[in-house]
Amino acid sequence: MTHPTLQLTNTKTRKKGPFAPLHANNVRMYLCGPTVYDRAHLGNARPVVVFDVLYRLLRYVYGAEHVTYVRNFTDVDDKINATALSRKEAGAAGTLEDLIKERTEETIGWYHADMDALGALRPDHEPRATDYIGAMVTMIEGLIEKGHAYAAEGHVLFDVRSYKDYGALSGRSVDDMIAGARVEVAPYKRDPMDFVLWKPSSGDLPGWESPWGRGRPGWHIECSAMSFELLGASFDIHAGGIDLQFPHHENEVAQSCCAHPEGGFASVWMHNEMLQVEGKKMSKSLGNFFTVRDLLDQGIAGEVIRFVFLSTHYGKPMDWTAARAEQAEKTLRKWREATKGVVAGQPSESVVAALADDLNTAGAIAELHQMTDPATLLASAQLLGLLSPELGDWVDAPATVDLASFAATLSELRAAAMASKDFAPVDAYKSALQDAGVEVRMSKAGVELLPAAGFDPSKLEALK
Repeated sequence: MTHPTLQLTNTKTRKKGPFAPLHANNVRMYLCGPTVYDRAHLGNARPVVVFDVLYRLLRYVYGAEHVTYVRNFTDVDDKINATALSRKEAGAAGTLEDLIKERTEETIGWYHADMDALGALRPDHEPRATDYIGAMVTMIEGLIEKGHAYAAEGHVLFDVRSYKDYGALSGRSVDDMIAGARVEVAPYKRDPMDFVLWKPSSGDLPGWESPWGRGRPGWHIECSAMSFELLGASFDIHAGGIDLQFPHHENEVAQSCCAHPEGGFASVWMHNEMLQVEGKKMSKSLGNFFTVRDLLDQGIAGEVIRFVFLSTHYGKPMDWTAARAEQAEKTLRKWREATKGVVAGQPSESVVAALADDLNTAGAIAELHQMTDPATLLASAQLLGLLSPELGDWVDAPATVDLASFAATLSELRAAAMASKDFAPVDAYKSALQDAGVEVRMSKAGVELLPAAGFDPSKLEALK
């Protein structure tokens, strides 16, 4: 079977065009990974799932042994330090450095568990920033030697004006950026847009010896150094959320192209759009902020979350809604029933073609809905990371719980409330059932309870 040519939208050129790897037997992709100070929220998970599908597609087209996928862990960062410091102030035992290490290890473990639950394949390399400090120092030294960076008061800063193409990725001029940006003004900066490559570390904060004193790297240099060490001066695809396009990715391009002028850094830049919840931007103040683990703990299966993500093209804002999760669960149940005991065949050409067209996962899912052959459906869905055996353990959960006793209790409470006119116990019991993912239908005929999206039998234990 011949594969269609991949068409990808390149943020750098603002166009969709054919993807031609630098070397067809060595296709290389880098995704900016998490800063490991807390659990991954729903927005953090979108690029992981989106570019997991791209990784699967590249492996399918070029062969698994010819694709290298790198996703880093940022394990040195001011947010991590602040989290560890608050633990120390709350009385946690150990030095600040111990607490930082403990926090990053714990968070990486959470991240792996959560992304595994979403069916994301582990990348070929998962470098940690702290393992590449030497490479960062070397890169910074090179930038100073070439006149692209300067040391000042224990800091090293990148000289933005020294790189004529600065702003090309995000489509802004440096002067426009200064006018519209919240840049950190510091007396040691030659230009307000210059950004930190290295900064001093005081007291018991993490720090490494360097030609500029004990300190730690700036965020942007980390990805540049790790991608260079693992993928080289030129590689094929750099991906991440649109929120990272500026300043993080813009700064990566500048420092990487100046440090390694012989290379082109990333040929194709891909950015996924942002995520909303029920039509609104996700924020703690609106009470619609979810971590992946929040949803998993509510009983929403990782496969359901994945399906909802892939139902919207990565280049469009995605809206997470309870109704979409419920519909996704119904569809997955139907497909799992249809493919039970089936041996996967070959993915459908129409699904491969949809994915090859700028990773059109929504189009691929539309094709899956049309399929009548279970073996083709199974293979095609698995190319999207769906219907895999390890993700299917949620399917039979609701069938194992008899809701009749809970319906009887609710009926008794309702009968009592009709007499007493105190409906508070009925409302409380109904809310607890709904919190466990149970759909409550009350009518003159009686009470009917049904498992809904997010059904979590464990939450019913307290109601027995």
